[in-house]
Amino acid sequence: MNRKFLLSIFAVLLLSAWLAADTVIEEIIARVNGSIITRSDLAKEKEQLQQEMQQNVSESDPHAKEQERDILRGLIDKQLLLDKGKDLGITGDTELIKKLDDLRKQLNLESMDDLEKEAQKQGVSFEDFKAGIRSQIVTQQVISHEVGPRLQITEKEIQDYYDKHKAELEQPEAVDLSEILISTGSENLSVDPKAPPPPEDPAKVTAAEEKAKQVLASIKGGAKFEDVAKKSSDGATASDGGELGQFKRGTLAKELEDLTFGMKPGSVSDVIRTKQGFVILKVNEHTQAGVAPLKQVQNRIQEAIYYEKLQPALRVYLTKLREDAYIDIKPGYTDTGASPNQTKPIYTAATDTNPTKKAKRKKRLGIL
Repeated sequence: MNRKFLLSIFAVLLLSAWLAADTVIEEIIARVNGSIITRSDLAKEKEQLQQEMQQNVSESDPHAKEQERDILRGLIDKQLLLDKGKDLGITGDTELIKKLDDLRKQLNLESMDDLEKEAQKQGVSFEDFKAGIRSQIVTQQVISHEVGPRLQITEKEIQDYYDKHKAELEQPEAVDLSEILISTGSENLSVDPKAPPPPEDPAKVTAAEEKAKQVLASIKGGAKFEDVAKKSSDGATASDGGELGQFKRGTLAKELEDLTFGMKPGSVSDVIRTKQGFVILKVNEHTQAGVAPLKQVQNRIQEAIYYEKLQPALRVYLTKLREDAYIDIKPGYTDTGASPNQTKPIYTAATDTNPTKKAKRKKRLGIL
């Protein structure tokens, strides 16, 4: 008996064992148009939900139990939105490339091949990973295209929300800053974080200071701070145009706090000497303590109202999709988002004079 024949026999036996042991796991529990949802799909979603609950809330939380009951509903929702995306010609290709590239940059990886290797190290199929991101992109775009435009927000709603949530809109005094760092090259590169930095090279310090002054002169001459930061800054924020974020009073070194909190929004500091080198700071915004004026938080309020309205509007939309779709749920499972106006699929079979043969074919195909 040759080796090739033994291997083929082994493969058949392995497949038979897998089918026998795994029939329950891969059991089809729902059909949505041309797609299927299996018990393993449900199990994966349940496991992910349990992990999220352990991190965020107690498992005794009534909302957690409700979320568990809605797992199948969520899987059906997702498939309906993906099907609608196909109808609308939404592929998510461009956005997928951008999201993957953003992730690559966040992980400081050189290429997409490196990103794929990183996924493999984590035990994740890169194709499955990309498919998951693509699904998120398509479903979000369908919602934005089909549901978002139907949500109208009035000025009265914005004003009412502002009046009702003033306590939540209380804010401390803070400044939003951007930076341009010109390094002197004397950073601590030792593996020991407690090790002192190497002695500065006077020539490098002089060169860095001169470069910082030239950079400042170009900004005062009309160059955009963000563009100069991207081109010339040695800081980690260079790719973001130097954006550092917001700093509340009491979180900066006193010298920098006194300086920046005394500057007007849009103004740029002189060259400042630091341990890392020479820094130029820009104050993008100065937020005063107290309740923010309506104009300042209007966009935030609109977003909050939008999401309050989105969930019920989305459920109405998904109910309509269900009524127009082919959906069949295996007995024992419940779609908590089902519409009373859904029609149960009716199976028709051609005349067959051999009922035994028909029954066997039905079992092999896994028909519900």
